[in-house]
Amino acid sequence: MLRHELLGHLHRLLEPRSYLEIGVSDGRSLTLSRTQTVAIDPAFKVTSEVQCDLHLVRATSDEFFARTNPLAHFRRPVVDLAFIDGMHLSEYTLRDFMNVERYTTPASVIVFDDMLPRTVDEAARDRITKMWTGDVYKVMQALQKHRPDLLAFNVDTQPTGTSVVLVPDATAPGLTEKYDDLVEEMVVDDPQDVPTEVLERKHAVDPEKLVASPAWERLAQLRNRLRPTNASQVRSLFRATGLTELVGG
Repeated sequence: MLRHELLGHLHRLLEPRSYLEIGVSDGRSLTLSRTQTVAIDPAFKVTSEVQCDLHLVRATSDEFFARTNPLAHFRRPVVDLAFIDGMHLSEYTLRDFMNVERYTTPASVIVFDDMLPRTVDEAARDRITKMWTGDVYKVMQALQKHRPDLLAFNVDTQPTGTSVVLVPDATAPGLTEKYDDLVEEMVVDDPQDVPTEVLERKHAVDPEKLVASPAWERLAQLRNRLRPTNASQVRSLFRATGLTELVGG
């Protein structure tokens, strides 16, 4: 399954009330959205027809999130579905996650692109290949280590893998105080020491099985209830539907 196919399935199954995208490029992923959308890219060149209520921002993600009310376009400042495909360097992608998580509920879903490089060259911080992931795979390692409260896992999509984070916590302080230390650890000279389990996609979830889970539609139902959804409800839903076991959480 291609990365945009996975994202398209999540749009269809979750029917998000809001969608945030970091890294627009030519707008192909934006064509999947049918809801209120904020898309951020300092150098977008949209060539595809877009069919959503769109606020397109020509800025870096750091500049965008520094605004007083960055999600003013949404009816309420909550992101139901996010797609992070911005600057392919680990420190930028980690910061993007931290900024997006501030505007989530436990029922929100965050997707990262280009998380499974196929070669060490693809994972280089200085781009030397046509397909380029950079070293953003390190972000998933950091989340799994420092935010065990999250349900975070890789997905075996083509060509360069995706990752999904579930049960985010807008109040969690876990990464803020560790950010500088994490950056010092992650930012190293090329060639990168890419773990074999990343290159060989060990433990990466089968995307077909992932989208076949009944969890997504039930998550949308839970999210749309009048009462705020809490993390324990979401975790219980994922256990009951077998999603936790599928993703190894």
